[in-house]
Amino acid sequence: MLDPSSSEEESDELLEEERRDVLVAAGGGSPRSLPQPPRDSRGREAGAARAASPSPSVLSEGRDEQERLQREEREKRLRLQLYVFIARCIAHPFNAKQPTDMARRQQKLNKQQLQVLKERFQAFLNGETQIVADEAFCNAVRSYYEVFLKSDRVARMVHSGGCSASDFRDVFKKNIEKRVRSLPEIDGLSKETVLSSWLAKYDAIYRGEEDLCKQPNRMALSAVSELILSKEQLYEMFQQILGIKKLEHQLIYNACQLDNGDEQAAQIRRELDGRLQLAEQMARERKFPKFVTREMENMYIEELRSSVNLLMANLESLPVSKGGPEFKLQKLKRSQNSAFLDIGDENEVQLSKSDVVLSFTLEIVIMEVQGLKSVAPNRIVYCTMEVEGGEKLQTDQAEASRPQWGTQGDFTTTHPRPVVKVKLFTESTGVLALEDKELGRVVLYPTSNSPKSPDLHKMIVPKNSQDSDLKIKLAVRMDKPPHMKHCGYLYALGQKVWKRWKKRYFVLVQVSQYTFAMCSYREKKSEPQELMQLEGYTVDYTAPHTGLQGGRMFFNAVKEGDTVIFASDDEQDRILWVQAMYRATGQSYKPVPASQAQKMNLKGGNANTDVSPLYTDRGQKHGMDEFISANPCKFDHASLFRLLQRQTLDHRLNDSYSCLGWFSPGQVFVLDEYCARYGVRGCHRHLCYLDELIEYSENGSVIDPTLLHYSFAFCASHVHGNRPDGIGTVSVEEKERFEEIKERLSSLLENQISHFRYCFPFGRPEGALKATLSLLERVLMKDIATPIPAEEVKKVVRKCLEKAALINYTRLTEYAKIEETMNQATPARKLEEVLHLAELCIEVLQQNEEHHSEAFAWWPELLAEHAEKFLSLYSVDMDSALEAQPQDSWDSFPLFQLLNNALRNDTLLCNGKFHKHLQEIFVPMVVRYIDLMESSIAQSIHRGLEQESWQPVKSITNSLPNVALPKVPSLPVNLPQIPSFTTPTWMTSLYDSTNGSATSEDLFWKLDALQMFVFDLHWPEPEFAHHLEQRLKLMATDMIEACVKRTRIAFELKLQKTNKSTDLRIPSYLCTMFNVLVDAKKQTAKLCILEGGQEQQYHSKIDDLVEETVKEIISLLVSKVVSVLEGVLSKLSRYDEGTFFSSLVSFTVKAAAKYVDVPKPGMDLADTYIMFVRQNQDILREKVNEEMYIEKLFDQWYSNSMKVISMWLADRLDVQLHIYQLKTLIKIVKKTYRDFRLQGVMEGTLNSKTYDTVHSRLTVEEATVSVTDAGGLQGITMKDSDEEEG
Repeated sequence: MLDPSSSEEESDELLEEERRDVLVAAGGGSPRSLPQPPRDSRGREAGAARAASPSPSVLSEGRDEQERLQREEREKRLRLQLYVFIARCIAHPFNAKQPTDMARRQQKLNKQQLQVLKERFQAFLNGETQIVADEAFCNAVRSYYEVFLKSDRVARMVHSGGCSASDFRDVFKKNIEKRVRSLPEIDGLSKETVLSSWLAKYDAIYRGEEDLCKQPNRMALSAVSELILSKEQLYEMFQQILGIKKLEHQLIYNACQLDNGDEQAAQIRRELDGRLQLAEQMARERKFPKFVTREMENMYIEELRSSVNLLMANLESLPVSKGGPEFKLQKLKRSQNSAFLDIGDENEVQLSKSDVVLSFTLEIVIMEVQGLKSVAPNRIVYCTMEVEGGEKLQTDQAEASRPQWGTQGDFTTTHPRPVVKVKLFTESTGVLALEDKELGRVVLYPTSNSPKSPDLHKMIVPKNSQDSDLKIKLAVRMDKPPHMKHCGYLYALGQKVWKRWKKRYFVLVQVSQYTFAMCSYREKKSEPQELMQLEGYTVDYTAPHTGLQGGRMFFNAVKEGDTVIFASDDEQDRILWVQAMYRATGQSYKPVPASQAQKMNLKGGNANTDVSPLYTDRGQKHGMDEFISANPCKFDHASLFRLLQRQTLDHRLNDSYSCLGWFSPGQVFVLDEYCARYGVRGCHRHLCYLDELIEYSENGSVIDPTLLHYSFAFCASHVHGNRPDGIGTVSVEEKERFEEIKERLSSLLENQISHFRYCFPFGRPEGALKATLSLLERVLMKDIATPIPAEEVKKVVRKCLEKAALINYTRLTEYAKIEETMNQATPARKLEEVLHLAELCIEVLQQNEEHHSEAFAWWPELLAEHAEKFLSLYSVDMDSALEAQPQDSWDSFPLFQLLNNALRNDTLLCNGKFHKHLQEIFVPMVVRYIDLMESSIAQSIHRGLEQESWQPVKSITNSLPNVALPKVPSLPVNLPQIPSFTTPTWMTSLYDSTNGSATSEDLFWKLDALQMFVFDLHWPEPEFAHHLEQRLKLMATDMIEACVKRTRIAFELKLQKTNKSTDLRIPSYLCTMFNVLVDAKKQTAKLCILEGGQEQQYHSKIDDLVEETVKEIISLLVSKVVSVLEGVLSKLSRYDEGTFFSSLVSFTVKAAAKYVDVPKPGMDLADTYIMFVRQNQDILREKVNEEMYIEKLFDQWYSNSMKVISMWLADRLDVQLHIYQLKTLIKIVKKTYRDFRLQGVMEGTLNSKTYDTVHSRLTVEEATVSVTDAGGLQGITMKDSDEEEG
């Protein structure tokens, strides 16, 4: 299968090209030198060289080029030699297995995939996809896109090969978990369902419009290649790793016989024997590596022997032939059986004859019989077949005219030389015949080397048979058991076995990986007649022995005290036997025939002919022989392994997986096998691994710190004598390299911790930062047993985080380009940039908390110190920008609010160094701002109330916040403007309902906005926050008190200017003043109340003041409207009985009534008053906002009105009322009662004693009039009736 594609007859030109590719000399071991020009002056090249003598620079370039080519050739040769060793490890592993428990690595993302991913998410955000999503999911995707996907840190990590699709998905999942947890609960929809739905949509965005049918196939193939690799895949992988061409691999494969398990096992045995000899030589010559103590020298030899013995045990534990059907490893046993003819050392494990019993399977196929003449054509014939000593089988019946069957019989035997008998029968026709008649038979003696194809065999027929030329066509196939390595006929002569020179049937049997036996068998015997255990023998070709008759080609097996001579009939058979025995003995010497030029004599169509000499010859032609025949024990495998591991790691980091430095299972398997087979020390392996990983990590690759920790712990354990792999010797070189790597690793870890935001962006790889901190603690330990004090680790981490603060802030300012702006910008621009920088700083701290705080969970105060250091660097730029701001500029308050809101929620940073510094800067500004606002509000109250028109605010503006602050010329500074942080909560409702004055509403808005501004500051220091709150509450109290008092005075003055007639309509400005007091009452509960002693009392005073003032203006207003009633009653007094005016009016009316319709006196007056009451009630009801105060006013108005009427009637107790007086009073009283009842005056107030008195008097007067002048009242009565007009 792995034959080179070229044939043996390929052209010389092709061979030359192959030689140039391989860069090795044909059949030689030295590097091929570059061709030199001839030195003869007659040649053109020599003449040309003299004609144009090169300059020194040209000669130097030529030498450099020649040195480069020679160096490349040496490297190529080294890689070829290394590949030979690796190929043998792959072909016949006996120490390691491909691990199946390694973490599966994900496919890594590259820059192109990241760009495609950005475009897909941008398309989703632009609404260009068919994915339906709600606003919350879109916001989550937008945040993920802006913060994560567009991050330059993620781009760098992708460039370094440390990111996979799984990392991107995990970051999104963590982001949405926080968002979904903050969402309100929805009945019937769990948050887990929301998370699953969002992740499904994320996957849909991630995949885009890819063909979903193709993806699983790719993933399945990659998953298989990541887990388990076949031998062919391993060969191909290491060809790529070492730059070996396919042709070179094929030549090595065939020449090394990598598909021949016996050859590979023999090679291993030779290597192990060579390692033992090397150890013995080292012990004799006392040439040891330099160890830390001299006592380790003898220990080193024991370790070498122990490691080889372990490998021998591993090899011995393997099945003799992998995949053998029934053969299992036979346990060797000691025995004193006399059947042992090959006597070895007493301590040797001896074989018994039963140990080498073989099991064979035979297939006998009977095709047809030819030459059958003695039987009638219609007679029935059949055949039987048997292996002597076993069962007998029979074919189907056939007619004698067509004796054909094609029947196969399967047999099992333990005889290496079985006897097979096949007989032909015909059915007997005689009545008394007991057995069928035998027509012929054939006896065969097959072996494993016999031809397998059908052949005609002459049958032995009974005497007097007519079938003298009877033949049978059949095939006998005898398999070769896996542990039978070779068989055939040989002549043999030995001193202890086979003491007579004669031809015998020999079988080379492998009992175990280290035990082989040469056995001779007789026919029909399962146990060998004689056997010789090959351990310790050396096989070689020999010259013919003239004294021995029989056999042409000789070879022998020699051991101390014994020599066995063998001979075969042809050269090819001898070569095959010598090769098989060479593999079995495990000898280091490789036998070579006397003449390689002798043609191979292939006889008898032997299908099992070994063609390895052909491959070996081709390997020599292509210059591979020196690599194949090289003795592994003479190589420095430590340096070879370092090259191998470096090349493998480079290949691994450049493949399609995000491996983080971890080898694939197949690579681990080959490296493990190489180290075990060729004795590479574990400490050296891990030191080289650490060296390479550190170098890659220093160059920007993402390496898993857990992997570094594992290798470092192994080396540290070894150097400090804990024997992690059972090796107790520690060389000086290992210790020195370990200390050097420890120092490099410490520097690397400190650098990574200092750059933790960039080495582990967004907490990726997951858990890497925590593992780095754990590794740092391990590296800082002085030895393996003594833990380092926690304070020392803390000190190192603190130093790293201090550097990290500077690094993070420097890169942040570079990103924001703050340096350029701060040097030349205006104060406003500086403040804007510092505010933007504050947002970035807060984002950095939040990301640190979210993604890295878990790693620093052991030292949370260190992360807080890092944040303080980071903020202290920011404070320099912040202070610079604030100092540049003009005096009494309030634009910097948003900066305080932004920073304070971020810091006050952090338990470690709240009231920390930077937070206190921030407060110290803004305390004077806040105090100054409040002072100026207090002055401004006081001035606005004073000026505003002096100039107040008392018109409702609705008639001035519909947007209260646009009311300009009053200008106060007496103040030397510009009045501060209210910061637009938070709109007062009550302002929206005021737009539609307020009827207060401009001054009052401006006052309340300013007080509320000022308090909301201070509240939004969320001042972190409790004492100062309480002081601010107390001051603002007390200030509001003082301001509202001043407003109330001034309004009270203005109300009284305005009220006095109104008339007292029924034409009086309460002006809107009086209602506005009333509303001002009502609003003041409401605002005191919000603006002035403060929990505590004095503050509560102070609030009670202002509350009482407002209440008293409201009562006073209600009394004033009631007095005013009652005075109108008094005026009406004074007009009615003119009709008192006995007065001159009353008599004159009565006479005039009676006289005039005879001629014209005279108006009813008193009705106009009553109607006018009733209209006055009703319209003023409507005005108050419409323009006064507080229902409670309106009810109080109406109560007092009604009660006082009734009292005035009652008093007026009481003054006329002894006098009868004039008819017109009675009519007017009845209408006024009834209408007043009804109107005030409609306005909500309670029944108790309406039906007071005063009303009852008035009602009784008017009822009596009505009764009196009805007797004297029944028509005078004209239907007006005190009785309840709805028939009267309005």
